[in-house]
Amino acid sequence: MKAFFSLLTRHPLSLAGTSLATVAAILIAVFLGLDLLGFHGHPYVGILSYLLVPALFVIGLILIPLGLHRARKREVPGQAFPVLDLNQAVVRNRFVIFLAVTAVNLVIVGVASFKTVEVMDTKEFCGQACHSVMAPEYTSFQRGAHASVACVDCHIGPGAGWFVKSKLSGSWQLVSVALDLYPTPIPTPVHNLRPARDTCEQCHWPQKFVGDRLKVITRYQEDEENTETKTVLLMRVGGIAGRESQGIHWHVDPANAIRYRSDETREEIYEVELTKPDGALERWLAPGAGEGATATPGTWRSMDCVDCHNRPSHSFRLPESEIDRALETGRIAGDLPFVRRESLRLLRADYADGEAARGAISAGLRAFYGESYPELAASRAADIEAAAAALWEGWSSNVFPQMKVGWGTYPSHIGHEQTPGCFRCHDDLHEAADGSVIAQDCDTCHSLLAMEEVEPEILRTLSP
Repeated sequence: MKAFFSLLTRHPLSLAGTSLATVAAILIAVFLGLDLLGFHGHPYVGILSYLLVPALFVIGLILIPLGLHRARKREVPGQAFPVLDLNQAVVRNRFVIFLAVTAVNLVIVGVASFKTVEVMDTKEFCGQACHSVMAPEYTSFQRGAHASVACVDCHIGPGAGWFVKSKLSGSWQLVSVALDLYPTPIPTPVHNLRPARDTCEQCHWPQKFVGDRLKVITRYQEDEENTETKTVLLMRVGGIAGRESQGIHWHVDPANAIRYRSDETREEIYEVELTKPDGALERWLAPGAGEGATATPGTWRSMDCVDCHNRPSHSFRLPESEIDRALETGRIAGDLPFVRRESLRLLRADYADGEAARGAISAGLRAFYGESYPELAASRAADIEAAAAALWEGWSSNVFPQMKVGWGTYPSHIGHEQTPGCFRCHDDLHEAADGSVIAQDCDTCHSLLAMEEVEPEILRTLSP
């Protein structure tokens, strides 16, 4: 054994490689032990533990044979490689030690590779390793319905092919971050995203018949009492019933092959094409889109889940929605006079950064009640501060000045109130050759049972 290690260290390169590999192996063992004990730490610790240190370990292993090769050339000119005669006890012993050390090295590299993939697949790595760039998306992800789902389950999905594609794409993204080459804000949609049928439908089943679902939307007026109103909808989600699809999920029935031509943002739909189950083809054109050589340039895409659910895990809200949600959950006291109106005014203001926004929102709310309701400002100071904290959370979760992300930068296509959404196609303007249009009929997707009513009769009827 002593002779074997003296062999490894007889050239400066192999000595450096042995030292580097030994230190790296010890560090990997220490980091792995801490990980097994539950000390996971920041994503940067994971990068150091299972990306940088294993890379140094492999570099050390490469330096060892290079050093041995150079030492051999120097000591035995004209014979760069040793002659292995396993009949000699010394050579045989060294060969056995070499095999044992190689096996240990393979185990170390294998464990490190596994942990490398594991670290890169965590939500913390995706959201915090490049924290300045990913801050908007990671913040919204943590507040969303899929916060407990790993990023790779949606962005990569099962199979090795897309895993390799994502890592190659991630390599360029790493270079972009390091060299400050990324655009602000990050443009959407992601055009190389894997089709939803390979990812979303691993958990969701849009073809399943859901039928009608009741939806209640709570909003507040900008009067002194912050009057609460309710909008009640019966959503026709539908699905496949028997052999025919119905409702909103008719669009994702595999029997209905829908594709469309749009601009890069998918906000402007120039042409829609439907291939029916019997093979019949129908086409609708937007006004001025043209046909053939005169067609408006655009990109064709087969419709899937994310054409409507375009922000399923990274939803950004508008200020009105943030305030209404805070009022509904009690984070903002609804009996503070004009709190809805004043909150909206403060959230819509422009602030240079987060600290400026935090101070201005708190000071603005205190100033309003101090001037307009001085007695209430003194007796309800805690509620006013709680309201300011809720507003600050709403602002900091949707506005990121350093990435040029503001209210409405990333619109949601669900519905049609805050953005065109459904009306990108259902606008009564996309026309077929026979004069028929893609209808904008409200009853196609929902029935309106109450519209911003204070105490809707339908809810009183449904209440026990």
